[in-house]
Amino acid sequence: MSKFGKAFGYDSSAKNTTIRTEITAGVVTFLAMAYILVLNPILMLNGTNGHLHSSVFIATALGAFVGTFLMAILAKLPLAQAPGLGLNSMVGGLLGGGLIGTALSFGSSMLLVLISGVLFLVLSILKIRGLSIREIIYKAIPESVRGAISVGIGLFIAFIGLYNSGKGIIVGGLGTPVDLVAFNSWDMALLAQPLVLLVGFVVIAILSHFKVRGAVIIGIIVATLFGMIPGIDVTSWSGASWKFWENFRGFFSLDVAEGGTFLAAFTDINFGGASVMSLIMVVITFCMIDMFDTMGTCVGCCTAAGLMTKDGVPKNYNQIMIADSVATCTGAFFGTSTVTTFVESGAGVAEGGKTGITALTTACLFILSIFIYPIIVSIPGAAANSALIWVGCLMLKGVKNIKVDSVKDFVPAFLTIAIMPLGYSITDGIGLGILSYVLISVCGYLFGLIGYACGKKEGKEKPVWDLHIVTIIIAVLFIVYFFVPVM
Repeated sequence: MSKFGKAFGYDSSAKNTTIRTEITAGVVTFLAMAYILVLNPILMLNGTNGHLHSSVFIATALGAFVGTFLMAILAKLPLAQAPGLGLNSMVGGLLGGGLIGTALSFGSSMLLVLISGVLFLVLSILKIRGLSIREIIYKAIPESVRGAISVGIGLFIAFIGLYNSGKGIIVGGLGTPVDLVAFNSWDMALLAQPLVLLVGFVVIAILSHFKVRGAVIIGIIVATLFGMIPGIDVTSWSGASWKFWENFRGFFSLDVAEGGTFLAAFTDINFGGASVMSLIMVVITFCMIDMFDTMGTCVGCCTAAGLMTKDGVPKNYNQIMIADSVATCTGAFFGTSTVTTFVESGAGVAEGGKTGITALTTACLFILSIFIYPIIVSIPGAAANSALIWVGCLMLKGVKNIKVDSVKDFVPAFLTIAIMPLGYSITDGIGLGILSYVLISVCGYLFGLIGYACGKKEGKEKPVWDLHIVTIIIAVLFIVYFFVPVM
């Protein structure tokens, strides 16, 4: 056990943990994030390419396994990875045509994910003056925008769950863009799915209040069972085959028409006339979101587990970033959206997980999940989407990290948060946040410079130029993205 333990960072005398504790923590982490197996195919495909559902399910499990195993063996930390929420919705937008105005093929969407992963890996490896390019970019993004991104994504995710493809608690209104579903109608054809959604969310919230492990998956199960009640009739048996080898045959077929998501990034290329700039911005957005999400999650979980260095950096930080970026590339090969570190890793940390054995346990459970596919896909979307609302609640915690000391801080933060759900676009939220920050900063500097020149004798201090060149470059890219017509 000593050699095996050391391979995953296990040292009972130094870490104050046990193998049993680590395995238990890994199971808890899996239970906390297993909902992604159900949600990822739903959000990625978004009503399109239904024949790919089983293959995307397999890709989700394999992507989560590879990412979490890499975290276990390279970083040796209790952090788990899987296709990230919000990022899979972006893929759904690409496939449906809503994100960039034209629909892309499945393979083309995966190619963009792969490119973002390669870019992410390069940014994690290359260094300038001792700092990786990724660290330089991170420090160049306005602090207020960085803090607002997770909150904005949380609201965006929650809105997706609440709307539930037009059958949720939030529906299209009469005379208004959106409205609350009419609970007083007592029309079960209208209320069945919203009720299942509410039941799942309430159960998750109550169990989480009492710190019950696996609250999310328990809530989904309860909502699924509630959907079986006569008159509700939301839950039904999928009828999917237990012959998992048939799903694997489709998965590895190398033909998207037959369900082949494996290597679709190279066999199914059709960008549908999308502009080069829109594709570039999608790649940048994938990369940025993965970057900020991973950084925030790692700092939070490692702080809770006492796995921070004296400099306030998570232990094995570079290995964490490399594992994350390689996982994204691997996930794209399989046919899933960007693989990122999950905040639910904190559930395992709270259970006592401190080493890579926790992550190894979680990784193995993701592999086993492939063989119970018929059960998992029988879970209705309304039950699964209750987890989205809960994740949105969790991401609201990021509000305390938003810098709102001045106009140039709180205006970009507000726009970043508000535009994501209201504009139904993560890209647009980040873009307007950065653009507003740069605009206010430039105007503030110029007017301050004029005031300084006019009032030198009064002892006014000369304004300081504090915009990073990388921030300006990103802002220029967003100007092109927003204002140059898509050809």
